[in-house]
This record gives sequence, C-alpha cells and structure tokens, in this order.
Amino acid sequence: MAQGEPMQVKLKIRRFNPETDKKRWWGHYQAEVEPTDRVLDALHYVKWHVDGTLAFRRSCAHGICGSDAMLINGRNQLACKVLIKEVGRKITVEPLLGLPVIKDLVVDMEPFFEQYRAVKPYLVNDDPPPATERRQSIEERERFDDTTKCILCAACTTSCPSFWARSDYLGPAAIVQAHRFIFDSRDQASQERLQILAESNGVWRCRNIYNCTEACPREIQVTQAVAEVKREMMRRRV
Repeated sequence: MAQGEPMQVKLKIRRFNPETDKKRWWGHYQAEVEPTDRVLDALHYVKWHVDGTLAFRRSCAHGICGSDAMLINGRNQLACKVLIKEVGRKITVEPLLGLPVIKDLVVDMEPFFEQYRAVKPYLVNDDPPPATERRQSIEERERFDDTTKCILCAACTTSCPSFWARSDYLGPAAIVQAHRFIFDSRDQASQERLQILAESNGVWRCRNIYNCTEACPREIQVTQAVAEVKREMMRRRV
C-alpha cells in the first residue's frame, strides 16, 4: 500500500431506515481514498459521491468531540482516527451495539446520557466561594486526571458485555465520570455518588473484561478507574 497513492476500498455498511426498512441490511460500496485518509473520509466519499442517503454522525473530525464512534471491523473506534492503512481494503462499519438505531450508523444516545446524568457528573461544593479559585495541589489533581479525558463517545459502554446483557447498567463511561468527581478534593458529593454506584445496576456489574479500556480512543485506563471506585466503596463501607 504505497503512501499517498489513491486506492479503491470496499465498504460493507450496516444500513437501516425506519421509514422504509423492516430490518437492517448490508450496503456494499467502493470508495477512492489514500492510505493516510481516515475511515471517516471513506464514509464521506460514499455519502457525497455514491449514496447521499447514508446517515452517520461526525463533527470536529479530530478525535475530540466523540461524535463518530462506530463499530469498525469489529472494534469500537472513532472513524476520524482510524486510518485506511490500518484497516485495509475491506472495511465493515456498523452502529454501536446496545443502543437503539435511529438510522444507519446513527444511534439514540439518550439512554447513554441518562446514565451519565445519574452519577451527578458535576462539581458539588456548598461552601462559600473563595476569593480566588478552589486550589488543588499537583498530587490532588493527578489523582483523577486520567478520567477527565473522557469525551462521552460511548465507545467503552457499548463495548461492554454487561451493558449488552442489561441496558440499565450504568456502564463504564458513567463510572469514569463518577470517578472524576469522587476523587476530586474540592467535591462534597462523593458519598452520594458511591451510594448511586452501589445499586444493582452500578459498579459491581463490571466483570473486568477490559473491552472498555481497549475501546477508549483517549486511552483512559477505564478498568483501573472502575477498580479504584470499587476499592473506595469498600474503604468507606458503602
């Protein structure tokens, strides 16, 4: 695969239009791309030059917004980060698993965000505001720095077999968001979050399969964060 040389790739895309289709089907397409193009570029080629009805989400195209998470060759990935040369000339693209499909590669993210909101993913501090900022030491910040990188793409949660088996499971992304505030020295609601995570749909449904860690496009140590939350719950006897 020569660098920068145009090439033909074959895309097998899972399609579904609720207005016309009774069930999902496979669409087969060819796209002209370069090895250093991304899977997102190939999808754009199909939509702009072959079939304008193809639906998928994308926004920043730089791996920051998390909009274009999808199943690419069997792995949850961001289409804007996966290079053609990494996946080869035959590319299979499907919507994220475990969430309702709205159309083609577009899934309904509301169940995911409902779980996200359930863990109170915001700073809670009822003390009077200080004159400047609420200060932290470098060590206090480092305690939760990794989990601040989450972009809410849902790649981790929708790669989790526990989530596939039980959709009310809060899932790794919500636990990562809870971790970010549980270990924030400025926050005053960590006990409340731990109580939420102690419910039957909470952190103990994690089976340490590590799919979430492998799927994270931001390389967050998701399984480690989940384990740290579990240890904190035991330490506090929640």
